[in-house]
Amino acid sequence: MSIEEVKKEQKELLEKLSDPGFLCKRDEFLEASKRLSFLNEYISLISKKEDILDKRNQAEEILKIETDEDMISLAKSDILISDQEEESLKFKIKSWEDENAGIKSVKIKGIVMEIRAGAGGDEAALFAHDLFLMYTRFSQKMSWSWQIIDSNMTDLEGIKEISFEIKNKAAYEFLRYEAGVHRVQRVPTTEKSGRVHTSTATVAVLPQPQEVSIQVKNEDLEESFFRSSGAGGQNVQKVESAVRIVHKPTGLTVTCQSERAQHQNRMKALEILKAKLFQLEEEKVTGDLSTKRREQIGHGDRSEKIRTYNIPQDRVTDHRLKKSYHHLESILNGELDPIISDLRQTGGNWDLSGSDED
Repeated sequence: MSIEEVKKEQKELLEKLSDPGFLCKRDEFLEASKRLSFLNEYISLISKKEDILDKRNQAEEILKIETDEDMISLAKSDILISDQEEESLKFKIKSWEDENAGIKSVKIKGIVMEIRAGAGGDEAALFAHDLFLMYTRFSQKMSWSWQIIDSNMTDLEGIKEISFEIKNKAAYEFLRYEAGVHRVQRVPTTEKSGRVHTSTATVAVLPQPQEVSIQVKNEDLEESFFRSSGAGGQNVQKVESAVRIVHKPTGLTVTCQSERAQHQNRMKALEILKAKLFQLEEEKVTGDLSTKRREQIGHGDRSEKIRTYNIPQDRVTDHRLKKSYHHLESILNGELDPIISDLRQTGGNWDLSGSDED
């Protein structure tokens, strides 16, 4: 969708929203207002991109004529900053375009990510927490909203398992290739001899369809209610607001404790259950867990991996791409753009044969 098409649609919506008669059509008015805000976001991103390009062009002109060392240094710094800002902006623009395509096709409204500690005990749980922070920080950077659905924490601020949803139509296209076994190599804080330990965590990425035409019979559900819990398993509420639903025909289990009210947690759990059943139906798979999820997460063994985070060497290696990235701290802080861009360019087609870097 070109900027001209966006501005044309923006103009049409402004005219429609200024019509007094349109105010009476509440649902249509709200939908049009939401769409206008969405288009305004894109126009703002394009405007920022143009400002960045102007700033860089000015700096390049200064380099052509300036002889003062301080001015040359300042111009080079402006060019470097402009390049970094443009790269980040390109990512956000691509996200908007993917979301807009998703709105038109009405296929996916968001994703559910599930992270579980694998081999490595407490260190694996701490690594699972690091991955959770990495993805939520990336979501914040992309202006995506997210919400924890269910979590099981440890006393050391680690995560045994956690599920959370990211509410954006473009999220699946950006994060679908994060599914698999992630491995960390580092010296734990409790390690006195300085020996490097290897731990793992598994990540699953489940798309949420916009419209799920799945009928769930009450007699097929086994429901239980319990108190929401915090780190270490201690109860944080005095009422049984958390919900666990088991779908008896498939064995799928969904737990939700993100909302304060029991009925809200039940509705959320049912929504996620329907999404998982929809995925099973699409893949023509039956059993305890979908084949897709099992393929995504493996068994969590150290030998199964899609990516290794080597802390002592400040290096992240994606074994599917057979490529390493540095500035590991920035990556764990949500700066996933280079890795995700490279993975998306492959379209999921990579050669898993041969040796790769540890």
